[in-house]
Amino acid sequence: MELNKRQEHILQIVKDNGPITGEQIADQLNLTRATLRPDLAILTMAGYLDARPRVGYFYTGKTGTQLLTENLNKIYVKDYQSIPVVVNENVSVYDAIVTMFLEDVGTLFVVDANTYLVGVLSRKDLLRASIGKQELSTLPVNIIMTRMPNITTCEKDDLLISVAKDLIHKQIDSVPVVKKTENGDMEVTGRVTKTNITKAFVALAEEE
Repeated sequence: MELNKRQEHILQIVKDNGPITGEQIADQLNLTRATLRPDLAILTMAGYLDARPRVGYFYTGKTGTQLLTENLNKIYVKDYQSIPVVVNENVSVYDAIVTMFLEDVGTLFVVDANTYLVGVLSRKDLLRASIGKQELSTLPVNIIMTRMPNITTCEKDDLLISVAKDLIHKQIDSVPVVKKTENGDMEVTGRVTKTNITKAFVALAEEE
């Protein structure tokens, strides 16, 4: 976050004199304690300062990068996951293409008769099938989908930053959020896309 001049001055005072009370900071700036209260709250919530009862404010010594890293490590998949779009493994490639366009998504998750995850369909998979000479209305998606163990998944309590790294490293657009059953099968409960990641970073910036 970008600090204003008064906040930077407060930060310097605390660096030089901490621990120091709010009243003492106000005296050095020739301001009232009430006037400084919003600035002190911002600096404390942002992590630049910490405060202890009957002790006062002190500088945490953390850089902006360290504070950003801490905040990123508090954002979980469940906070930003969206609703998944799934199709049955016996659906035709043609129907999958129609579903993808109607739902305006870049990835479809393929499930079996028990609604367990068995595959993933990307735009590239469908485009590749369309270029061939197959009859798309009779070709089932389970012929062209990506199967386990080549499917990257995540769970609701995973860190969002970890999923972002997977999207970049594996050059994929979306990851299914799954809930594992006792027998090892996976139920699709959500999805994380590049858009979800972007929303998280924008929200973090606005919060800062």
